Amino acid sequence: MVAQTPPMGWNSWDCYGASVREDIVRANAEYMAKNLKEYGWEYIVVDIQWSEPTAQNHEYHPFTELEMDEYSRLIPAVNRFPSAADGKGFAPLGEYIHSLGLKFGIHIMRGIPRQAVHRNIKILGTDKTARQIADTNSTCRWNTDMYGINSEAEGAAEYYNSIFRLYAEWGVDYVKVDDIANHYPHGEIELIRNAIDNCGRKMVLSLSPGPAPLEEAEHLKQHANLWRITDDFWDNWEQLYDMFFRAEKWCTHAGPGHWPDADMLPVGAILQDYDKNNRTKFTEDEQITMLTLWCIMRSPLMIGGELTMNDDFTEKLLTNSAVLEMLTQSRSAHQLFRRTENGCERIVWKAHRRDGGYYIALFNTSEEKTKITVSLAEVEIDTPVVSIRELWSGEQKDNVSEISAEVAPHGAKVFFAD
Repeated sequence: MVAQTPPMGWNSWDCYGASVREDIVRANAEYMAKNLKEYGWEYIVVDIQWSEPTAQNHEYHPFTELEMDEYSRLIPAVNRFPSAADGKGFAPLGEYIHSLGLKFGIHIMRGIPRQAVHRNIKILGTDKTARQIADTNSTCRWNTDMYGINSEAEGAAEYYNSIFRLYAEWGVDYVKVDDIANHYPHGEIELIRNAIDNCGRKMVLSLSPGPAPLEEAEHLKQHANLWRITDDFWDNWEQLYDMFFRAEKWCTHAGPGHWPDADMLPVGAILQDYDKNNRTKFTEDEQITMLTLWCIMRSPLMIGGELTMNDDFTEKLLTNSAVLEMLTQSRSAHQLFRRTENGCERIVWKAHRRDGGYYIALFNTSEEKTKITVSLAEVEIDTPVVSIRELWSGEQKDNVSEISAEVAPHGAKVFFAD
């Protein structure tokens, strides 16, 4: 089974929107292999519209012409991905990423290209055509590339089977399917799951955007490996604060092979305005809060910044082994309590470590520095004293009867106690 622990990687969307190029993907892969791989980072994911030759930024060109093969399947735009020439598709890029010891992922929109439907292009493995399987009333509100599919139509399964067999030939390890998680078309999700299961290659299935419906949690766990619990997450405190509510609701559904996804990490150089001086708007303390919450709730981690422009703080943030170990070594994460005292809100989370001991995270969501103190009884530790280590600073204390720390505004501390 894939995704036995939450996937960790890099995705091109935050920086490049629809316009990422092969040279950029390769450069970020090389950086990851050299600097991050040993810490568990392994996926390189090419986000939306890799088949669009004229993409320039985060804005889409409505009803633009996409690169497509004779079977209604989108293929990489050669002017942006030169190694795809001569019908090779993403196979050469995937092979290069694999040669670095990493894994390769792509983004797709659910459904079938509108241009295939308008031209009534054939589908591999059936005598049905694109027009016969499309649901032309099912469209994405923010992108004009695709129609949804009538999952009951003859030929619908063959279409999804054909695209995932193509991705298997390309060496794809991870597929992010968009315009699907929030409105939740059961039939298409099940067709996609079956297509992956029968394509001959193991692939992680990620569903976007959120929020995915909480009432579909069991269906999600059966059919997807990760699913977004929020719409696109960006570098502002309001969205980070909101994630505490979402994390509390979804944390009990995290487990091997299925992970609620709090979305990408907008850290480091975020080139939304294509200005190399544009970096994340999160403060350093807010970034520590974000990584602490994502790791203790065991969300997938996808870096959004341009890796080759990481500064020292970003590098240390992404290579703290003790914090990242929560993704692989913890279990049963949950919020213990949320309290406001003297105008300062404190949130405390707890998780068990597999081989013994506990993780305790203290979050200060207020605008002022505050001291957060919890007794061992409050965090449900049934011993009179423990040894504790704060994972961001490495500070160690022995034989303590409480966990206490000064926590910066919008900041966090996370302790391992045994």
